[in-house]
Amino acid sequence: MLDKITEEIAHFIGVFHVSVEDARFRETYPEFSFSPVKAELDPLPVVEVSFSAPYELLGYEPAVDYRSPAPQPWHLDPQPARFQDAPPFHGADVTIPGNTEYDWPEYAGATSHGTTKFVPPEIEPPGSVVNHLNQAIALSDNDYVSVGGHGRVFSPDPIDNSELLQGADAAASLSPIGDLERPGSSAEIITVIKTLMGEVEATQSGAGDAVQEFITAETVEGVYVNGEQASEAPKLEDYHSFEEGSEDGPSSNTWTRDDGTVAIDVSVEVEAGGNTLVNDAVLKSYWTGGTVTAVVGDHIEMNAIVQINALWDVDAITSAVGASTIGDANELFNSATFERSDASKETDADPADSGDYPKYWSITEVKGDLMILNWLEQFIFMSDNDVGILSSSGVTTSVVTGDNLGVNHTSIFELGFAYDLIVVGGSVYDANIIQQFNVLFDNDDVGATSGFQTNGTGTISSSANLLWNQAHIANVGHPDRFDVLPQQYLDVANALAGGSRDISHDVLSDDAFAGLEWLRVLHVSGDILNLQFIKQTNILADSDQIALAMDAISPHLDAGWSISTGSNALLNNAAIVDLDSFGKTYVGGDQYSQETLFQAELISHRLDFAGPDADALVNEAVLFLDGSMLEPTDAATSQPYTEEYDVHPDDGVNSVLGH
Repeated sequence: MLDKITEEIAHFIGVFHVSVEDARFRETYPEFSFSPVKAELDPLPVVEVSFSAPYELLGYEPAVDYRSPAPQPWHLDPQPARFQDAPPFHGADVTIPGNTEYDWPEYAGATSHGTTKFVPPEIEPPGSVVNHLNQAIALSDNDYVSVGGHGRVFSPDPIDNSELLQGADAAASLSPIGDLERPGSSAEIITVIKTLMGEVEATQSGAGDAVQEFITAETVEGVYVNGEQASEAPKLEDYHSFEEGSEDGPSSNTWTRDDGTVAIDVSVEVEAGGNTLVNDAVLKSYWTGGTVTAVVGDHIEMNAIVQINALWDVDAITSAVGASTIGDANELFNSATFERSDASKETDADPADSGDYPKYWSITEVKGDLMILNWLEQFIFMSDNDVGILSSSGVTTSVVTGDNLGVNHTSIFELGFAYDLIVVGGSVYDANIIQQFNVLFDNDDVGATSGFQTNGTGTISSSANLLWNQAHIANVGHPDRFDVLPQQYLDVANALAGGSRDISHDVLSDDAFAGLEWLRVLHVSGDILNLQFIKQTNILADSDQIALAMDAISPHLDAGWSISTGSNALLNNAAIVDLDSFGKTYVGGDQYSQETLFQAELISHRLDFAGPDADALVNEAVLFLDGSMLEPTDAATSQPYTEEYDVHPDDGVNSVLGH
């Protein structure tokens, strides 16, 4: 053991020696770092690879006729020449006298085009697809606002939304299509389609003055806007923007006087409207289709677009706001597009030049009915009936009691199976329906109390509403593709119904199948039921009651006023894309097509809500406070409206901002 002093000396010397060694390493390291021999490495070869992408990736294109080459062992060597005239064999282990034993594979059928044998692959049958969707939004935003030192209470009679509901019923009564129950079975789908067709035919003769356009024909094509045929459909972005405000942010509410002092912009801004209701739906159904469709029964097809805009906008506006201006007018749009695309092969060449006809086939079967159903209902109900009394307090005041947003959105894309031949033992019922309703009550009352005056600029906008219905139905399949069912197709349908798996030579030699080596066949023993249904409804109550008053202690005559009680947007947008056929459709029974366009616009000019003198209405509802009413009260009695005014929700105000 070392004593304390010796131990400290030993530690000191040891540290000193380490420092010396570190200094020596620093002197020798630079020389050492350059001395290692670098490994000799062969340079990497530079290979220049040319790359190009000459083909552009496109979207889905129906009826693209491409099939990958058939792999082994589907194709077998043909029989020896001396057996070319022998009948085809079924089964396996067939012994031919005088020759070796041949092992024959099973196959789906045989033709007289040759004796090559084929083992067809299994093809999957389509299943039924059923979607029932319901999207609903309900909002009550009835605000009460009291801003400034006016010392008054404004308690008018609340707006009763029962009149709005009656107006919605009146608008719905214009439609040629009534309320429909959601179908839950094949029989109910057929009933719905037949009911729709019957209602349209019954209503056509009784169309009223509100109807802009009512067309029922075998085929309707083109774009129709507010009852007039147009070259193209209007674009929503040209009439409405979803952007909120400027990208630069709000402007300053202060400014500098000539003497260097800072002044505040004395103004009152009220936004009691500005609500946006959006229903948006896109249904794309490519579930099944064939180059040739053979229907033993009937073929019923219906396409319908029903669009109704209903507006009640009767306002009572004060003239006390200096240089006041009424805002932009209302805009109502009903825009409908019917479109058809032909996916069949368009060629003038001789079918015989396209190659041989099919030698093999595969058959898949759906026992019973094949159902493709998409039933979508979108509904928005919004109540924004605001009541407010406002005065200027010498600052910048901004009150927002509207500006609500409700959105329903659905997008469905169904991509299924394509066949060369579809044989339907029953009938085909095909319907695409779009119903769109917009109903708006915007009956506003903006009045001034007695003694109100202002020298500042003022603007009042009580309209500028947008009611927008836009619908698009696109069918894949030419409207003239129908023909009478030939006997050879009827024989095949009867044979398949009886359990046979053979396809006759007369069917295989159809020009529609030229160039195909293998035929894909779908047999539906029952009906094909295809129903695409979209119903969109927007109902908005935006009847505001605004009273303008002066500050009781310090009136501000130079205050500017900006009041907006309209500027609502009710938007419906719907599109259906439906695959009917890639080519020809043969019908053994009746063939019926009905396409309907209905557009209506209902605008009420009756003064049902407000009187001709807005100031008189406001002053009747204003209660002047006496001295006793200004005494402090408990919280239970300090609410700004009477107890019978409890029809308004707890939302006393959506947004009140004072600067």
